[in-house]
Amino acid sequence: MTKLLIIYTGGTIGMVNNPKTGALIPFDFDQIKQNVPELDRLNYVLEVHSFDPILDSSDMHPDIWAKLARIIEVRYLEFDGFVILHGSDTMAFTASALSFMLENLSKPVVLTGSQLPIGEIRTDAKENLITALEIAATKKQGKAMVPEVCIYFDYQLFRGNRAIKYNSEKFEAFRTPNYPKLAEAGVHLTFFKNYIKLQPKEQLLVHTDMNANIGVLKLYPGITPQAVHAITRSSVHAIVLETFGSGNTTTAAWFVESLQEAADAGKLIVDISQCMGGSVELGKYETSKKLEQMGVISGHDMTFEATVTKLMYLMGLNLPVEDIKFWMAQSIRGELTA
Repeated sequence: MTKLLIIYTGGTIGMVNNPKTGALIPFDFDQIKQNVPELDRLNYVLEVHSFDPILDSSDMHPDIWAKLARIIEVRYLEFDGFVILHGSDTMAFTASALSFMLENLSKPVVLTGSQLPIGEIRTDAKENLITALEIAATKKQGKAMVPEVCIYFDYQLFRGNRAIKYNSEKFEAFRTPNYPKLAEAGVHLTFFKNYIKLQPKEQLLVHTDMNANIGVLKLYPGITPQAVHAITRSSVHAIVLETFGSGNTTTAAWFVESLQEAADAGKLIVDISQCMGGSVELGKYETSKKLEQMGVISGHDMTFEATVTKLMYLMGLNLPVEDIKFWMAQSIRGELTA
């Protein structure tokens, strides 16, 4: 029989109403079938690993990503797939991080959650959980249909390192602006095979060292030298520069000099667009030509979540700076369109 491991980290999906206070409290996921009796009809062998204590996803941290990666590594040969139940707020960060940490992944790692607690009448939790399990269990010719880290939410399956949370109120909470969905759950579960990663030939390699010493500089008209210097002159090892349009910034001399100073100090600078869709094209306009000349790295069409976690991953490998610059601009887990 198909064996799946459910890893419950926390989040709305695992909450029920306390009949005495009316407040939301986590239920014991060891009794998951009591709360979701439909699971018996799936005919899978399910095991649950619950975090203790459970986490609000706002408290997610690289150390927790490392814990998740190690759980998957230790139990990898026992299970056909893994479903991670996670709060939606930082789900795209965790999915992106795990995609880099789990090199040569050949089994599904499906993250899901819900917008309403599992005990609510109109909850989206049951459908998200059941279909995530079905996706994790699906095989073709004995091999996993989706051998990658992904997010399932509201009838759609997305590549994890392409996803963003774009809505906090709709059940359709996630999108992948620059990449097609991997599958859709309608009357039938339909997989779009052309967009799903191929099965790797090598063995799983797990990386758990992440360097989170990153600063974020989001541009806006009227940004001051003080605001810029707070990031460029700090002790961070890398800077994610969120620019306008296709990678453009102000051409004010003080701003260009501030970035040059940071680059000369050995800081990695990655340029990504503030736009949800589209890609950075350094040098396309005069306003980004100087960035290209000083060695700013193009993030192409990566999401903010993927950019941050990829930097953490590559810096955690202790690679030479030039190697990190090279790999940041390459697709290593399907996270960008070069």
